[in-house]
Amino acid sequence: MTGAERAMLLLSCPLGESEVHPLSAAQFRDLGRQIRQTGSRSDSLSPVTARALAAAGCGRELSQRILALLDREAQLDAYLRRAEAGGIWTLTRLAPQYPAQLAVKLRFDAPRVLFLRGDAALLQGPAVALVGSRRLRPENEAFARQAGRLAAEEGLTLVTGGAAGADLTALEACLDAGGNAVVYVPGPLTEHSPRARCLFVSEGGYDLPFSVPRALTRNHFIHAHAAKTLAAQCTLGTGGTWQGCLDNLRRQWSEVYVFDDGSEAAAALSARGAVPVSALTSLRALTPPQSCLF
Repeated sequence: MTGAERAMLLLSCPLGESEVHPLSAAQFRDLGRQIRQTGSRSDSLSPVTARALAAAGCGRELSQRILALLDREAQLDAYLRRAEAGGIWTLTRLAPQYPAQLAVKLRFDAPRVLFLRGDAALLQGPAVALVGSRRLRPENEAFARQAGRLAAEEGLTLVTGGAAGADLTALEACLDAGGNAVVYVPGPLTEHSPRARCLFVSEGGYDLPFSVPRALTRNHFIHAHAAKTLAAQCTLGTGGTWQGCLDNLRRQWSEVYVFDDGSEAAAALSARGAVPVSALTSLRALTPPQSCLF
């Protein structure tokens, strides 16, 4: 791991210390911009001084906070040793193996540090995402199961959030059919036992507890990771599935397809640009309708 990657970890992760508050995405972005404007190298963050931070335009309080975060080398080493002992690996945004689609689509909002349990190679290659409600109607459950099965059959990695309902239905169908899956979890990575052909991913730490903001943020990663996102079911105007689809449609991270189950939510997403799907026979064949003048 390079010095710049270690600095990114120190500035971005609590490292198991609940009282520590790492830099937010906006603060990290601003710090990088200020450092670059001074002509400093990005890999010089680790030995940075209060004077250098002041020269970069950082206030006293922020400078002290940055220096305190960087002064945790021993904690970082211990944290990474515990991770490795548990079969968990670290991937920063600076690493060549980092998913390019996250960096390109999310830009500064792309996760700075990913923690992985499973085969990191599953981050590469074509993927399709499946999102949906926790409590499914029978026809929506069948749609999620078919999506997982088709992902395996068509050689697409299934990307989900691992929640009960649509996520797990599609995940189990995909793995049962011999497919591969990437699961972005909003809680502790340590709660997910290794599984064949399945990669569990967590942002910012492998031991961070579940929180609603983390769950909503990981939805962005799911939508941005894949070229196509399928919504098996959602509730009109509320919930992570609904909000994630709206964010995707607004920012165009991936094509959005929604199961046309006759619900108000499906109709509302379709009106906002999602492509309605009544029967799922092929994932690769899904294409948005082409607009034409006549």
